[in-house]
Amino acid sequence: MAVLDAIRSRPGTTHPRLVQQLGLGRTVVSQRVARLEAAGLVAQDGLAPSSGGRSPRRLRLRRNAGLVAGVDIGATGMTVGLADLSGSVLAASREAVDVADGPDVVLGRVERLVEDLLARLPAPPPLWGIGVGVPGPVEFATSRPVAPPIMPGWDGYPVRERLAGRFAAPVWVDNDVNVLALGEVRANPAAAEAGDLLYVKIGTGIGAGLVSGGRVHRGVNGCAGDIGHVAVAEAGAVSCRCGNVGCLEAVAGGAALAREARRLAERGGSPALAEALAARGGLTAADVTAAAERGDPAARALLARAGRLVGGTLATLVSFYNPGLVVLGGGVVHAGDQVLAAVRESVYRRSLPLATRMLRIELSALGEAAGLTGAVHLVLDSVFEAERLARWLPWGSPAGHPDVACGPAPGPA
Repeated sequence: MAVLDAIRSRPGTTHPRLVQQLGLGRTVVSQRVARLEAAGLVAQDGLAPSSGGRSPRRLRLRRNAGLVAGVDIGATGMTVGLADLSGSVLAASREAVDVADGPDVVLGRVERLVEDLLARLPAPPPLWGIGVGVPGPVEFATSRPVAPPIMPGWDGYPVRERLAGRFAAPVWVDNDVNVLALGEVRANPAAAEAGDLLYVKIGTGIGAGLVSGGRVHRGVNGCAGDIGHVAVAEAGAVSCRCGNVGCLEAVAGGAALAREARRLAERGGSPALAEALAARGGLTAADVTAAAERGDPAARALLARAGRLVGGTLATLVSFYNPGLVVLGGGVVHAGDQVLAAVRESVYRRSLPLATRMLRIELSALGEAAGLTGAVHLVLDSVFEAERLARWLPWGSPAGHPDVACGPAPGPA
């Protein structure tokens, strides 16, 4: 409903502003506002300054009418949080987790964390929905992971059905990079202004989220943007966890950095990495970035190579898609400047001049918070979508109605 969307996006708006913004008649706006007030979704918020005559009433979403849960599951950790209907996070917990332990273990922890967070809030309102991001391909219509390379035991797992059964609320599940992209565009003003952007995560894996006109583009089945498994010439015959060879992720992702770091350490090519290997018996991408920050030339070269490889693939996407903004996130990127600089150099050198004329390439403004933010807005965008809103509005809220999440996806977002 356009009136509700306008009130959500501009808290404190008034009847006259709604009429002007939406091009609707005063009577239509008044009727729709009255319906939203009767449903408990909109409330008055004082008076706005008068421009002549009676001062108009300010309107706002009743953000405390319900809660939404956001779940950001990564390869080695997860964040679970509760937010109000404006998207403001009220409480959150983060803990280490191994996604390879399987859905029963990981989702069991998710369920307990959601329950713990609910118990912390005095008289919590109903849970309106749950949004989940996972580090693998997801068929968005069914919310089921499909052959995720780093998620053994998750293929086809009914994540929606399990959580909906536990909490009696609608559930949406998406690939983690789509969730990150959504978080960025909903909470980063620069991303919202750009409208057309690419969010690229370089961490344990590599992926991209495509945003067009402010809405996430998922493709027919939900796997748009899976650039980590694009073949790159530099990868040669290096095996990837997806079962193929020559994938970008196999030579530029976090696991590839850890593999190359160990080789350097064992061959005496990096004293800093050799020291870390001796101390812990293994190396991770975080060790590479830590060594690079200490000035280790070999570690810096590893990160720069990864950035060049990712940048080469991105250059093709930039020429093809012509975004106004590329946002880089993930642990590998945020640990130092080498990757960002190398990505920028490759993209600007190899993309079409017209495609880069207005292009900005920046680090994520939200950092690690993007995943939880995106998971929360995955729910809010879905429950307030016009078709779904019309379905649950007669009940007063989507709480207790898990089927609100089922059915055809409401367009590209």
